[in-house]
Amino acid sequence: MTQTKYRMIIEWSDEDSCFVVSLPDFERVTQPVTDGTTYEAAARQGQEAIESLVDFYEAEGWTLPVPQTLQVA
Repeated sequence: MTQTKYRMIIEWSDEDSCFVVSLPDFERVTQPVTDGTTYEAAARQGQEAIESLVDFYEAEGWTLPVPQTLQVA
Protein backbone atom coordinates (compact mmCIF):
# COMPACT_ATOMS: atom_id res chain seq x y z
CA MET A 1 0.00 0.00 0.00
CA THR A 2 1.43 3.36 -1.07
CA GLN A 3 1.50 6.20 1.45
CA THR A 4 -0.29 9.22 0.00
CA LYS A 5 -1.15 12.67 1.27
CA TYR A 6 -4.42 13.10 -0.60
CA ARG A 7 -7.48 14.08 1.41
CA MET A 8 -10.20 11.55 2.00
CA ILE A 9 -13.57 12.56 3.43
CA ILE A 10 -15.61 9.78 5.00
CA GLU A 11 -19.21 10.55 5.92
CA TRP A 12 -22.21 8.49 6.98
CA SER A 13 -25.03 8.47 4.43
CA ASP A 14 -28.51 7.77 5.78
CA GLU A 15 -29.73 7.49 2.19
CA ASP A 16 -27.21 4.74 1.35
CA SER A 17 -26.93 3.27 4.88
CA CYS A 18 -23.15 3.21 4.65
CA PHE A 19 -20.06 5.40 4.92
CA VAL A 20 -19.29 7.18 1.64
CA VAL A 21 -15.85 8.35 0.58
CA SER A 22 -15.04 11.51 -1.35
CA LEU A 23 -11.63 12.50 -2.68
CA PRO A 24 -11.72 16.29 -3.07
CA ASP A 25 -8.18 16.61 -4.46
CA PHE A 26 -9.22 14.64 -7.55
CA GLU A 27 -11.48 17.19 -9.27
CA ARG A 28 -11.90 15.05 -12.39
CA VAL A 29 -13.68 12.37 -10.35
CA THR A 30 -17.39 12.47 -9.65
CA GLN A 31 -17.96 12.30 -5.90
CA PRO A 32 -18.34 10.12 -3.87
CA VAL A 33 -15.96 7.51 -5.22
CA THR A 34 -16.56 4.50 -2.97
CA ASP A 35 -18.22 3.35 0.24
CA GLY A 36 -18.09 0.84 3.06
CA THR A 37 -20.41 -0.67 5.63
CA THR A 38 -17.94 0.30 8.38
CA TYR A 39 -15.68 3.33 8.74
CA GLU A 40 -12.64 1.09 8.48
CA ALA A 41 -13.90 -0.57 5.30
CA ALA A 42 -14.63 2.83 3.76
CA ALA A 43 -11.11 4.05 4.63
CA ARG A 44 -9.59 0.91 3.10
CA GLN A 45 -11.70 1.32 -0.05
CA GLY A 46 -10.79 5.01 -0.22
CA GLN A 47 -7.06 4.23 -0.04
CA GLU A 48 -7.47 1.67 -2.83
CA ALA A 49 -9.36 4.26 -4.90
CA ILE A 50 -6.55 6.79 -4.42
CA GLU A 51 -3.94 4.24 -5.51
CA SER A 52 -6.02 3.35 -8.58
CA LEU A 53 -6.49 7.01 -9.46
CA VAL A 54 -2.75 7.70 -9.17
CA ASP A 55 -2.05 4.74 -11.49
CA PHE A 56 -4.74 5.92 -13.92
CA TYR A 57 -3.49 9.52 -14.01
CA GLU A 58 0.05 8.30 -14.65
CA ALA A 59 -1.09 5.91 -17.41
CA GLU A 60 -3.03 8.72 -19.10
CA GLY A 61 -0.09 11.11 -18.81
CA TRP A 62 -2.14 13.48 -16.67
CA THR A 63 -0.51 15.62 -14.02
CA LEU A 64 -1.34 14.40 -10.53
CA PRO A 65 -3.22 16.93 -8.42
CA VAL A 66 -1.27 18.69 -5.71
CA PRO A 67 -2.47 17.35 -2.34
CA GLN A 68 -4.16 20.07 -0.29
CA THR A 69 -2.91 20.29 3.26
CA LEU A 70 -4.52 21.64 6.40
CA GLN A 71 -2.93 24.89 7.51
CA VAL A 72 -2.86 25.13 11.28
CA ALA A 73 -2.31 28.59 12.71
